[in-house]
Amino acid sequence: MGCCAGSDGWAPASQVNIKQLQGMQSSESVKISAKQFVHKLDEPIEQHYRFIKQLGAGSFGKVYEAEHIATSQRRAVKEIIKSPGSHEQQSQFLSEVSILSTLDHPNIVRVYELFETAEKYYIAMELVVGGELFDFLSQNRQLSEPVAARIMAQVLGAVWYCHQHKIVHRDLKPENLLLEKMPNSHVDIAIKIIDFGTSCLMSPDNKLQQRIGTAYYIAPEVLGMEYTEKCDIWSCGVMLFVLLCGYPPFNGRTNMEVMSKVRLGQFAFEGESWAPISDEAKSLIRRMLTKNYENRPTAEDCLKDPWLKKHQTAVSLSSVAVMKSLNNLRTFYIDNKLRRTVIAFIAARLLSSEATSELAAAFKALDVNHDGRLSREEMLTGYASIMPEEEAREVVEQVLLAADMDGSGFIDFTEFVAGSMSPKVLLSKRRLEQAFKSLDTDGSGAITLAELRSGLGLEHNPELWEKLASEVDQNGDGEIDQQEFTKMMMKASGN
Repeated sequence: MGCCAGSDGWAPASQVNIKQLQGMQSSESVKISAKQFVHKLDEPIEQHYRFIKQLGAGSFGKVYEAEHIATSQRRAVKEIIKSPGSHEQQSQFLSEVSILSTLDHPNIVRVYELFETAEKYYIAMELVVGGELFDFLSQNRQLSEPVAARIMAQVLGAVWYCHQHKIVHRDLKPENLLLEKMPNSHVDIAIKIIDFGTSCLMSPDNKLQQRIGTAYYIAPEVLGMEYTEKCDIWSCGVMLFVLLCGYPPFNGRTNMEVMSKVRLGQFAFEGESWAPISDEAKSLIRRMLTKNYENRPTAEDCLKDPWLKKHQTAVSLSSVAVMKSLNNLRTFYIDNKLRRTVIAFIAARLLSSEATSELAAAFKALDVNHDGRLSREEMLTGYASIMPEEEAREVVEQVLLAADMDGSGFIDFTEFVAGSMSPKVLLSKRRLEQAFKSLDTDGSGAITLAELRSGLGLEHNPELWEKLASEVDQNGDGEIDQQEFTKMMMKASGN
């Protein structure tokens, strides 16, 4: 017996078959991805954000907590002051925005907007409220193996995702890992990787040369002539060492002394802290801290390590969260390109980590290989757990055709959220009001075609968007008011 759509699912899909979906996709010239909703704005940031308090400061600039005026959501805003001596920092800042805008992963902080004035840059990002993992470690000294493994699995999954996108972080350390929230217990720790200011794209020959990173966590090859993305694996190995014992494997009174020890690559599991640690954990650390990077494992290899797999506590495929997600995905079908784009916009821009935490757990349960996206095979495994395999194969094809908005052949996290969240929640009155205000950038009470195209990143095929907008503009005044916008979106949920 196959699964049935829940009462909160996307009702229209029951009337659609695979041939219709294939026909829709073949005529679909619009590819939708989270990246297109990240904007650079030249107007004052004060028009969009109300600053609340300073969260931190460093050589790079300052970080503030701010309220997004249109939605009343709290976000983090990083500020960089332009000055003659900070050209390199400014370049890193812009690189961070560019790289973060391409990433769509539940364990990587999300970026929203870039603002530029004559004196400053600002980047508005997801606010992560649980504090630094470094501070958490300072309070707890050392973590149990299961907790360390859960943290490391999340980090390595995000690192593998980055490496598949040809991105090398180059400064992975506990200070650049934030807790989504202060955990009620060590079991529910969830992390976000931040600070991609030193990250870069791999070169065509996959070799990098710039010496960059933090002394305690830098890989030995980075101190030499050239290196690859496996420098991130070394940094992860150092972090795992620290998680389990509370101090780094390469120590010293100065950075020069630390880096001298890193170059040698020799470390030991000594002292009382290591007495209770399993041989399996030590084995993984040794592999990750292999001095010759050519023999060092990849992030994918590490995720398959027996010690990590032993301590995995992913949500069961039979859990309520996974079942609800699969049911909603099965019924997800939006035939209108503009509605599909707005739904993706809401999923990418207007949902907090708290709002998507249950879906993130379901996504990770389905993401068997932890690469940050759902393949056809992983979706099949999920659906085959609740229906006959033959039926599951047909359902998976339907889901991919309907929910894979960028045509990648995978379901990315934002696509999963858009398709699997209850439409009653995703398209609630409050959420639609937030979406409308976010697109109505001048606050006039109506969305112009220019605002629609700018807010949704609709750069191509302007004639198509003008036609679609005119279909929504029922009074023919050339703009979309809130009533027209809400009516359009409620059709998406079958209401």
